[in-house]
Amino acid sequence: MFDIEENLKKLPDKPGVYIHKDRLGNVIYVGKAVSLKKRVRQYFRAYRNTDPKVRAMVSHIAEFEYITTGTEMEALILECNLIKKYMPRYNVLLRDDKTYPFIKVTTTEEFPRILKTRKIDRKGDKYFGPYTDAGAVAQMVELMNTVYVLKRCPASKFAKGSRPCLNYHLGQCQGICKGGVDREEYMRRIGSAMEFLKGRSRKISDYLKEKMVAASERMDYEEAARYRDYLLAAKTLGEKQRVVLKNTKDIDVVHWAGEGHVVLFYVRDGKLTGRETYTLEVHAGDDEKDVMTAFLKQHYGKQAAGPAEILVSSMPQEAQMIEEYLSGLWPRKVTLQVPMRGEKKALLDLVKKDIEEIRKTVDDREENRRERDAVVSREVAAFLEKTGIRQNREPEKTYRIEAYDISTTGGIETVGAMVVFAGARPDKKAYRRFRIRTAEYSDDYGGIKEVIYRRFKRGLAGEPGFDEMPDLVLIDGGRGHLTAALSVTLAMRIDIPVAGMVKDEKHRTRGLVYKMGGKGKAENEEVSEYDLLSNPLLYKYIGTIQEEVHRFAITYHRGLRDKKSISSVLDGIKGVGPVKRNALLSHFGSIENIKKAKEEELLKVKGITPALARGIREYFN
Repeated sequence: MFDIEENLKKLPDKPGVYIHKDRLGNVIYVGKAVSLKKRVRQYFRAYRNTDPKVRAMVSHIAEFEYITTGTEMEALILECNLIKKYMPRYNVLLRDDKTYPFIKVTTTEEFPRILKTRKIDRKGDKYFGPYTDAGAVAQMVELMNTVYVLKRCPASKFAKGSRPCLNYHLGQCQGICKGGVDREEYMRRIGSAMEFLKGRSRKISDYLKEKMVAASERMDYEEAARYRDYLLAAKTLGEKQRVVLKNTKDIDVVHWAGEGHVVLFYVRDGKLTGRETYTLEVHAGDDEKDVMTAFLKQHYGKQAAGPAEILVSSMPQEAQMIEEYLSGLWPRKVTLQVPMRGEKKALLDLVKKDIEEIRKTVDDREENRRERDAVVSREVAAFLEKTGIRQNREPEKTYRIEAYDISTTGGIETVGAMVVFAGARPDKKAYRRFRIRTAEYSDDYGGIKEVIYRRFKRGLAGEPGFDEMPDLVLIDGGRGHLTAALSVTLAMRIDIPVAGMVKDEKHRTRGLVYKMGGKGKAENEEVSEYDLLSNPLLYKYIGTIQEEVHRFAITYHRGLRDKKSISSVLDGIKGVGPVKRNALLSHFGSIENIKKAKEEELLKVKGITPALARGIREYFN
């Protein structure tokens, strides 16, 4: 069992993020700290004198985890990423999903600009950041535009006889629109600005100090204060951000933690979003490469898809064979890499430092997870016993529970979702999605029948990813959904208990409906309901499963609906087929950017002719 007092003693006096969890392992709060040791202890020292919200939260904390970072700024960004991922109950949640600012250099333009942005469109421009201080970003963008006399207007092409804008008359632009600006010399200035953004800040810092001292000596203190602020902004932007990778989508970072433990960090859409600790049974003589090899094959070999790049602390044995194996298993080429320099090396170093702290508590956490799984298994077993469902199973085996939901909106698309829980923990690599083929739109019962049939047909055939059978099947719905699912399992002679998750009038989980015996062996068996409110732990556990399968189904449905909407918009343009549609989306990143694009910008896309570019502009206008 997780001993809070003992683990408080192991907290490091370092910056980082702490994660509070309840008895089921659900994240209920994420916070950052300059000193994890001081901040986390505050929650458990005389917390009864704090406000009611904190008291309520602390009463539900069963364990905590933490991730160390190099700076407070890194902790702040990681905190933001984790809050967006977990949406913890006791955090104040920002609903507009505002992101941190980047500095963008428009290298795809003939004369690049430097500007502040919160959106990455991945068209080939260079991005630096993210930064937590939006004011410092704005100051540095203004400074670089002023010092290097850069183009500020958004125009990329200028017609002959163009009239210069106000920036030219104020001496803030050399008048590229008038012609005569040497591009080679301009690109040298852009290069100098980018060197600063890459962290080589001495040159511009010396320039700012010189200007500040000169202004001070002539007693122009307002001007001196301005350069002082620029210096502070330069220092702020100079701090490395290792919890976000630029121009990177999905990466896994696998690091050996010693004694059979492996730590897996997840980078999703370029952001560090969390970690998991795994324990392997090792034998005398097994070294790091042996453990890494076993983990990579066993962990990733179960997954239907994964990241294109896996960073490892040491190259495993049979590395090339593992790459080929995963590349054949997943719909992409997979590479293993031990980074030696750059931001990925910095990320690996961050992981290494954090693992030094993990080693202090890794055994305690693993024991707590086993205890949590055992508690959940006991509660599920009690439900099965009370409802008359009997199973021959190994007592120590963790229950595998599969939950299903159907999502449909407006007759556009109907989909099914399957989520899997192994004990208290979701097994996300085992999640599956289904597009409904046979059922009519808005026919939830028909959708459930199809999904259950397809899942177990593939399972009975021994298909990888479906071959492991559940101990219990849960359906999001009431009596009708339960009956639909049971009609399929009965016809297929599948001896697995099925129950329906029902909600109250406030759309909260209320209970489980089932048939006596749980397997629907007779059509006239009576449907009964198990009241979950009488069992708080099982109530929360089933509620978590129901929310997760609903979220997974809705996310899949929205994705298909959005793709269909995008396709229908572009497919309405004469001359734009699937190939040109995909080329346009790949180049511009979104429909909105295509709408705004000028004809000359559209012509940069492969396959777009002048006539088609005019047609696209006319279509959107």
